[in-house]
Amino acid sequence: MMNTRRLLLLTEAAERGSLTAAAQAMGMTTSAASQQMTLLEREAGQPLLERLPRGVRTTSAGAALVTRGQAIRRELRAAQGDLDAFANLGRGTLRLGSFPTVSASLLPLALTRFRHEYPDIQTVVRAGVLDQLRDMLHTGEVELALMWEYGWNRIHEDAFEMTHLLDDPTVLVVPVDSELFGQGTVQLDALAEHEWIIRADNHPVADVLRRSCRQAGFEPRIAYESHDYQEAQAMVAAGLGIAIAPRLALATHRNDVRLVRFDTHTPAPVRRILLARSRNRAMTPTAQAMTRILRKAAREYPPAT
Repeated sequence: MMNTRRLLLLTEAAERGSLTAAAQAMGMTTSAASQQMTLLEREAGQPLLERLPRGVRTTSAGAALVTRGQAIRRELRAAQGDLDAFANLGRGTLRLGSFPTVSASLLPLALTRFRHEYPDIQTVVRAGVLDQLRDMLHTGEVELALMWEYGWNRIHEDAFEMTHLLDDPTVLVVPVDSELFGQGTVQLDALAEHEWIIRADNHPVADVLRRSCRQAGFEPRIAYESHDYQEAQAMVAAGLGIAIAPRLALATHRNDVRLVRFDTHTPAPVRRILLARSRNRAMTPTAQAMTRILRKAAREYPPAT
């Protein structure tokens, strides 16, 4: 098996163009570095460095190994970061996964509080759809991931520990002058004759609309397929139709639309916002701190209107 320290020495030599500079970076003498490089080439069965009058350069085989060495070095540095996080909550990195609607609503509040309490901890947020967030947790790319689920797509993964943060109700989006706004709440089955703005590309909210309308006894008539919530709001404001959306997706909404709550007896589903972590990895102090802050932020988050 190839020696990791020798591979890192090769990587340093390739990047610095000098075995002497690589030896200094690795904390060894030039003589020792030369001996280690000879042993690595013997392990590889071929030359890895070309000795030039001034410095060194990699052979093709050496360049291929350098790419691997850079990846190994990144992982070793990440591992050290994990250990630093365990040793001292005053520094380190927190890697967090999220999705757009919660990133635009609940998460900024939590991040602001986290940075205020732990200013020396770097926070890295990776955004993705549900399957991507699952993969990030499985591979360890993130320590925590904000996820969502409806009643028909519960997340059942034994490898994850799930914390319920809050419920995100579905709301109706109508033009500012709509008579529906003055009713206080609405029943979905009373909206069968309306045109609808729907999310395109098999978006989860499109599934929510179709499921809800069918449960209420009608098939929605689609007037427009939007690609984001701002576009959907614009079409609603223009009078092209009405729309539904999770309340968190409308944390900030246009002045020319209004949000209407559904009657408690109407089949308008509630989305559960969850915080997930892998059971296979010990929870770092930074992850524990963010979990605490997210739970508190969720309890204090403004209720749906």
